Amino acid sequence: MQRGVLRLLADLHEIHEFACLFISHDLAVVEQLASTVVVLQRGAIVEQGPSSQVLMNPSQGYTRELIDSAPVPDPEVQAARRATRLAA
Repeated sequence: MQRGVLRLLADLHEIHEFACLFISHDLAVVEQLASTVVVLQRGAIVEQGPSSQVLMNPSQGYTRELIDSAPVPDPEVQAARRATRLAA
């Protein structure tokens, strides 16, 4: 279902130059869909810019924490990340 909705949004953007405000905690979807990203913490903007810049090279610690907490498909990597967070 999610894949279909994302494809529809991408098609609308490509065909009709459609733009939308997309709010999500799913950074993989944000990376796929958004050209610009705004990161909020408690309702305040902490970082904004091109999605490639913000998601690949964040300048703010809070953004880095969000990216580091996003699940990864490899269960061993995910388990290691969880263990590191719990140990801190």
